[in-house]
Order: sequence, then C-alpha cells, then structure tokens
Amino acid sequence: MRMYDMIDKKKYGKEMTKEEIEFVINGYVADEIPDYQMAAWLMAVYYQGMTDEELIYLTDCMAKSGDMVDLSEVKGIKVDKHSTGGVGDKTTLVVAPLVAACGGKVAKMSGRGLGFTGGTIDKLESIPGLVTSMEEKKFFEIVNRLGVAVMGQSANIAPADKKIYALRDVTATVDSIPLIASSIMSKKLAAGSDKIVLDVTVGSGAFMKKKEDAVKLAERMVAIGEGAGRETVAILTNMDVPLGEAVGNDLEILEAIDTLNGNGPEDFKEICEVFAAQMLMLSGSGSAEECKALIKKAISERTALKKFAEMVKEQGGDERYIYEPERFTEAPFKKEFTAEQDGYIFHMDTELCGKTSVLLGAGRTTKESDIDAKAGIRFYKKTGAFVKKGEVLATLYASEEQKLKDACEYLKAGYVFSAAEPPAQKAVIARITKDGAEYF
Repeated sequence: MRMYDMIDKKKYGKEMTKEEIEFVINGYVADEIPDYQMAAWLMAVYYQGMTDEELIYLTDCMAKSGDMVDLSEVKGIKVDKHSTGGVGDKTTLVVAPLVAACGGKVAKMSGRGLGFTGGTIDKLESIPGLVTSMEEKKFFEIVNRLGVAVMGQSANIAPADKKIYALRDVTATVDSIPLIASSIMSKKLAAGSDKIVLDVTVGSGAFMKKKEDAVKLAERMVAIGEGAGRETVAILTNMDVPLGEAVGNDLEILEAIDTLNGNGPEDFKEICEVFAAQMLMLSGSGSAEECKALIKKAISERTALKKFAEMVKEQGGDERYIYEPERFTEAPFKKEFTAEQDGYIFHMDTELCGKTSVLLGAGRTTKESDIDAKAGIRFYKKTGAFVKKGEVLATLYASEEQKLKDACEYLKAGYVFSAAEPPAQKAVIARITKDGAEYF
C-alpha cells in the first residue's frame, strides 16, 4: 500500500477498508508516514466524511495504538461517563459517587483541563492531599471496595489520538465530526468500561454550537460504541449558559459538595440526576423510576456525600474538607460584577465566561500552565433573569487584584440585555441511543 493511494481514495469519497485504515494510522504512529501526507488525508476526511463502518475501524485502531485497560478485575458492570466539555461542568464530582452509593461501579479515568474547559483531575486535586496518579492495582481495589475511583488518564492511552489531534490543531481539521467522534471514543474504548454514557454539550460554551451538529456528533459516537460492543447512550445538554453557579476548581468542588448535601443549583441538580439515572439503568439497577428513587434516597440520606468523602480519603485526600467545606479558603481578592442596565439577560456568551475564568487563573492557556485553585467565578444571575442596574450578576475571585480588573472588563462583552424576556431554556435537550433520538 502507498499513502498516496489512501489520500487519493478518500479524496474522491470512496470507502476505505479496515486494512487500509490500519495502514494509515499505524504508519503515522510509527513515523513511517510524514505529517504532510497525513494532513492531506485528514483534510480529505474533513470534506468527504466517513461511513459508520470506516469510523468503527478508525476508532478501534486508534484505541489499540496504546494501552487497553482491562477492568475485568473489577466486579460488576462498569459504566463510564464522558463530557464533550463546557463551562462549570463538574458533573463527575457528583454523578460518580452518587452512582456508587446506589450500587453501581464507576472506574473513571479523566483528563486535565485546557483553555476554558475544566478538567475533573484538576478539580479533585484542589482537595488537599488527594492524588489521581496511582497503580492500576490500587485503582481496581478502590473501585471494588467503594464502587468508585477517579484517576488520571495514562499517557499511553490512545497515543494515535494525541499525535493526530496535534496535527489537526494546526491544519484546520479540528471541527470534523468523524474526527471528533473517533478522538473521544478511542479513549473511551481504551479505558475499558462495559457501558458508556456521553454528555454532548451544545451552545455558546460548547465545542458544538448548533443542536444539529451536536446530534450528528452524538449519533456517530453512539454508532462507534455500539459497533465496538459497548452499549452507548448520549445525552444532549445545554451549554448556552454556564452549568450551575460555580466556575473554578475550589468553587466547583464546593458546589458539588452542596449538591450532594441536597442543595445546589437546580440546572446542575437536574443534569446530575439524569446522568446518574442513565448510568444506573445501564448497570441493571432497575427502571428509570426505580433508579430515580435510588438517587433521591442516596442524596437525602447523605450516602452519596459519604461515598465521595470515602473516595477522597482512599486517594490520599483530607475527607474533612468534604464534611467541613468551610476549610476551603477563599481567594485573597474578589470583585463583584454588576449589571450596567435594567433588563432581562437575553444571552450569555458562555465561552467568553469560561475564558474570563482562565484570565483569573482558573484554567490553562498551555499544557504547562499552572492553575490557581482559588480563582474563578460564581454566577448569581444567568440567562432569563430580570436584573436592575447595579445588581450583582457574579463575583470574581483571583490571587492578583489586577486580574480582577482585567477580567471584569473582559466579561462585559459576554452579556446581552433586552427588554423582552428570552425563551426558556432546557438543561437536558435530548437522549440518543442506537434506536434514535428522544427530545425533551
């Protein structure tokens, strides 16, 4: 085979065989295919797309390019959850212990944040002492004993994806639905769980800005998962507003604790309960109604909070911070962000809100950037709220006073006000399975 022929074939939209796709991916990982030829092939995929069968072959090959985690030592059905990212997305912090408290098994491998999309690992590591780097044997032991553990993703999980993504990033092929789907699902397949639940976010703070594109992405990822023998469900959630109130590592941990205590913002609570119920259903824990009842009991009786504290302790963290969240210290500087006019908040540029948190120090601009766990934003008024001039919309937190001034000025562009009330928004938009889409 020649890479020239692979480029030419895909350029004309012809379907590639399993062997041809393996030739392309394995050859590129082995440095036998140069960047310029791989870039040409990726651009051909960008314009011509891929069939479901091609996508299954591509994702399987990328997953098998590195370590394939074997979770057979963990008893029971393991259900994984993945989000395509957003602003204030802290669902794993609540959903994972909640599912475990209801009898499910969550062996979660998560990544770090980059840019305005936060990472679960960074958030957890803001709890004093907690470590997310551990031997697989210890990881399995914790999951068997508690039902839940969260560790950092191995550096050798789907190395083909890392190499290809770096090339996509500089060749304008990032926003290709087949390539996004294979990138996400290669890591999920390599992580070893039996069932997969996907949170596909859509809106101004998500990678997919339009609902139609988010549906297409969800359908492709479900097809990949099902094609690999993993029952897969995707849920479309609204990221046209920040999720919950808190954005930033310590702040999001605090909001997760509050939610596990039965409080927390309504939109965040709803999404957490939807995902926990779906994961429990895939685990064989009962019908939708039975799983919802289990969830409400785990929250009301604080067993999910206890499970979170136990996980924190097992991973070296100080569980007193979970039971006594006042132990978290506040950032040395804070500033109120106020409305400059009367009216309804008609729209929030959620990506800009996320980038504001990065300016404050809550996110990374490069992989090597340090994160300030105390930095972030707490939103009090979001899209749909009527506000008066001078009313506090949010509080910004930082370790440097100048960052607050710059961030407040930057955040102003993220709000659109109107005399008319905007249409109500749903937190959960649709559920997509191999059988089709169900809209809410």
